[in-house]
Amino acid sequence: MPANLRPADAVRLVLIAAALVVAGLLFWELRHLLLLVFAAVLLAIALNAFTQLVQNWLGTGWTLSLLFSTLVIAAAVAGFTVLLGSRIAGEITQLAERAPELAVSVGNWLGLEDPLEWLEQQARRVFRNFTLLSGISGLSTVIYSGLVQTLLVVAGGIYLTARPRTYRDGFLELLPHTWRRKAGRAITSAADALRVWLLGQVLAMLAVGLVTTLGLLALGIPSAVALGFLAGVLEFVPYVGPVLSAVPAIAFGLVEGPTKALLVLALYFAIQQAEGLLLVPLIQRKAVDLAPALAIFAIIAFGIVFGPMGVVLAAPLTVLSVVLVKTLWLQEGGDRSGAEAQAEQSDLESSAGN
Repeated sequence: MPANLRPADAVRLVLIAAALVVAGLLFWELRHLLLLVFAAVLLAIALNAFTQLVQNWLGTGWTLSLLFSTLVIAAAVAGFTVLLGSRIAGEITQLAERAPELAVSVGNWLGLEDPLEWLEQQARRVFRNFTLLSGISGLSTVIYSGLVQTLLVVAGGIYLTARPRTYRDGFLELLPHTWRRKAGRAITSAADALRVWLLGQVLAMLAVGLVTTLGLLALGIPSAVALGFLAGVLEFVPYVGPVLSAVPAIAFGLVEGPTKALLVLALYFAIQQAEGLLLVPLIQRKAVDLAPALAIFAIIAFGIVFGPMGVVLAAPLTVLSVVLVKTLWLQEGGDRSGAEAQAEQSDLESSAGN
C-alpha cells in the first residue's frame, strides 16, 4: 500500500473493487435475461418507428396507433404463413429428404470413398451417449423454451412501445443526477442508430431474399423459394449468415454437376458484392459503419458469451456498443456551454415523448 494512501481511500478502493466483482458475477448469471431484454428493446424500436408512421397517417392517439400497428403486423405474418409458409415448409421437407443425395454428391466432390458411411461414423461419435428418450425430452425443452422466450420478447416489446418515456425516465432515475443528461443523450443516440440499422437491415434482407430466389429459379435449382427465404433470413447475421445460406444451395448445384455448383457460387458471390457496393451504401449511409473485422470478432465474442442468440444479435449489439463508446467516452468538441446543454436536454425530452 502506498504511504500516502489514507485508510479511508483504501477502504473505498476495496469497496469499488468488490462492487465491480459483484456486478460482473451478476451480469454473467443474468446474461441470457439481459439478452432477452435487448431483443425486446430492439423489437420496441422497430414497432415504435412503425407506430409513428401509423399515427402520422391516421392522426390517432399513441395507444390506438400501437394497437393498429400490432394488428397489421400480425395480419402480415399470418398472410405470409398462409400464402408462402406451406410452400417453404414443403421445400424444406424436400431439402431434408434429399440430404443423403446431397451428402453423396459433396463427398464425391471432396474425394471421400463412402460419404454416407463417414457421416454415420461421425454421428455415432457425436451421439454416443444419445438415447431416443433423452433426445425427445431435450428437443421438447428447446422448443418450449424458445416459444416462451419469443412470447416474452414480443410482450416486452409491446409494453416498451406503449410507454417508452416511462421506462426511459425510470432507468435514468436510477443513475446519479450528474450522469442523467449524458445517459439520456446516449439512450437517444443508441435508439436512433438502431432504428436506422434495423430499417436498412430489413430492406437488405428483402432484397437479398428476392434476388436470390429469382437467381436460383433462373438456374433451375430445386427448392429455390426455400433457399431464397433462408438467404434473406440469414442476412440478419453479417458475413456468417450469407456463407451459411450458400452451403445448401451449392450442395443442390453439385447434384446437377460441378458447373451448376460454380454458377450458384457465382450467383451468391455476385449478390454479396452488389449488396456491399450498391445496397449497403444506399440504405445504410446514416447508420453506424461496422468494419468487417470488428463485426466478425463481435460475432465470435457475443457467441461465446451469450450462445447462439448472441450470434444472431451480434450486429445490433455491436452497433449499440459503438454508439455508447462514442457518446460516453469519445465525444468531440469538448465541454459545451450551458445554453447548448439546455437545448439538447429540451430535444431529448421532446423525442422521448414518443
